[in-house]
Amino acid sequence: MTSLPPNSLGSSMGIRGIAQTKIAESMIPVDRKQHTIATPTIVRGKGLLLGVDAEIEFCPAPPGTGIVFERIDLNPSVMIPALITNAVSRPRRTTLRVGDATIDTVEHCLSAIVGLGIDNLIVRLRGPEIPAGDGSALPFFEPLKSAGKVPQDAERFVHRITEAIVIEEEDALIAALPSEEPGFRVTYELDYSSVSSHIGRQNRNFDFARDDYEKEIAPSRTFSLRSEAEALWAAGLCRHLTPRDALVIGDDGPIENSFRFADECVRHKVLDVIGDLALAGVRLQGKIVAQRSGHDLNRRLARRLFEQVRATARTQIAGTGRVLDARAIARIMPHRYPMLLIDRVVEIDGNRRAVGIKNVTINEPFFPGHYPGTPIMPGVLIVEAMAQLGGLLLSQTLEHTGKVAVLLSLDKVKLRKAVTPGDQLIIEAETLRASARSAAVQCRAWVQGKLAAEAQIRFMMVDAEFE
Repeated sequence: MTSLPPNSLGSSMGIRGIAQTKIAESMIPVDRKQHTIATPTIVRGKGLLLGVDAEIEFCPAPPGTGIVFERIDLNPSVMIPALITNAVSRPRRTTLRVGDATIDTVEHCLSAIVGLGIDNLIVRLRGPEIPAGDGSALPFFEPLKSAGKVPQDAERFVHRITEAIVIEEEDALIAALPSEEPGFRVTYELDYSSVSSHIGRQNRNFDFARDDYEKEIAPSRTFSLRSEAEALWAAGLCRHLTPRDALVIGDDGPIENSFRFADECVRHKVLDVIGDLALAGVRLQGKIVAQRSGHDLNRRLARRLFEQVRATARTQIAGTGRVLDARAIARIMPHRYPMLLIDRVVEIDGNRRAVGIKNVTINEPFFPGHYPGTPIMPGVLIVEAMAQLGGLLLSQTLEHTGKVAVLLSLDKVKLRKAVTPGDQLIIEAETLRASARSAAVQCRAWVQGKLAAEAQIRFMMVDAEFE
C-alpha cells in the first residue's frame, strides 16, 4: 500500500503533496503518524571532507514538509529539500544542490533521521558541509533523540515496493525487492578480501521492524584503507583529521584506533544505504539487497524508487482533487470546444508546477479522420494540451498583471506512445524559468504511468488586450 504525499509528483518542497488523506488524529495509529521533533537542537563541528566549521540546527516542521535543509549562511538563504532530484555526483559522499548552493556529506545525518523515525524536519546549516563528528550517525541521532519525537495529525507516507529494481555496475549491485512483510530491510554484502584481510568478507542484515538502529547501526563509522586516506590527504581533503579521529585501516588493522564491532565496516555500509535512499522522499516497505554498492549506486536506486513513487501517484491521481474544474478552466482560458483540451486541474503549486487531466473518449471530433478504423489522438493535440496546462500554470502569476501567456516556440518535442480512446492523459507542467517578458515550461504527458509525450514550451507575455 502506498500512501501518497501532497505534491508527490515533485514540487520544490519535494515529493510531498498530491493525495494526502486527512484523517482525524484519533483514527491514526501512532506508528502510522508523521513525526517531528519536540524542540530544536544544535550540532556543531567540522565537515568530514572539507574540514570547515559548521553548525546545524534541527527544527520542528509541519506535516507534509519532509526533510528540508536550509543554507542560512547564504544571503538570501537557500532551501534544499532532501530529494534525489537535488543530488549531484561527487566521490565518496552524497551532496545536495540547488542553484549554486551545495551541502556536502548529508548521508549520515539523513540515516539518523530515518533511523529515529522522523518525517518532517528543517535542518538549518551554517557552512558547506554537515558536521562529521566521529563519522557515524550518533552525532545526529543522540541530539535528535534528546529533542524528543512527537506525533503529528497526519498519516505517514509509505511506498510499498511492488516491482523489483536491480542496478548493476561491474562487480557491484543494489536492488529493491517487493516484500509481503511489513517494514523495511537492508541486506549488505561487503567484500574487501582482496585488499584487506582485516575487513575481508562481511554480511549484515538489518530489519527496522526487529532490530535496534541506535545500537546496531548508528555507532558504525565511515572507514577507508590507508591508501585511500593518503589519496584524500593529497587531494587536500580530510587534512584536519588524524587516524585517532577516523577509522583508517592499514596492514595491521585500524591505525591508532580500534573497531567498535567486528563487522563495523559492513554496518556502516548499511548506514549509508539507509541515508542515501532517504532521498526517495518517502518511507519504504520492502527489501534492499546490496553487494559492494557505494553512494553512486545507492543514489541511482533512490532515483528509480523516486520514479516508481511518481508512477504510482499518476495512477491514483484522477480522484484525488479538483483545483480547477471545467467551468473554472473556461473562465481562464479563451479556448472552447473542440479545442479546450484540459478537463480538470488537480494540483497547482504556485507558479512552479501544475498537474491536469485530459480524458480521451471515442467521441473526440478528430477520431473519425485520424484514423478510420484505428483511432489515434494526433500528437499535435497532445502537445496543445500540454501547452494549455502550461498557460494555466502561468496564469496564476499573470492574473493580476494585465498580461497573458501566448505560445512562442516548442523545443525537444517527443511523442513516445500512441494515445487511443479510453486513455486518460495525466499532464504535468513545471516552470523552468520565467520573467516579465517570457517563460519556459517543461511539460510531460503520461498514460497509465508511461510517458506518452514531452516538450519544452516557451511563452511570450503580452498585454491582455492582445486578445
